[in-house]
Amino acid sequence: MCLAIPGKIIAIKEQNGDIDFGGVVKQADLSMVDANVGDWVVVHAGFAIDVMDEREALETIKLWNEVLDHDEVTYQ
Repeated sequence: MCLAIPGKIIAIKEQNGDIDFGGVVKQADLSMVDANVGDWVVVHAGFAIDVMDEREALETIKLWNEVLDHDEVTYQ
């Protein structure tokens, strides 16, 4: 399963970007996307793999928070 998290680019230096994930800033490789400071990107395994609009990014974050807020995960 692939888990990718949206984050907002706050700085770019060469092919790397500082990505803000709700207050946690991590670096990601931007070589696979055409993105600018202020863009939202989906990051997986240290690589930005897609650019997304802000509405979609915020909805995805909301859904992640709903999943993470559950006290118990049930596997079937």
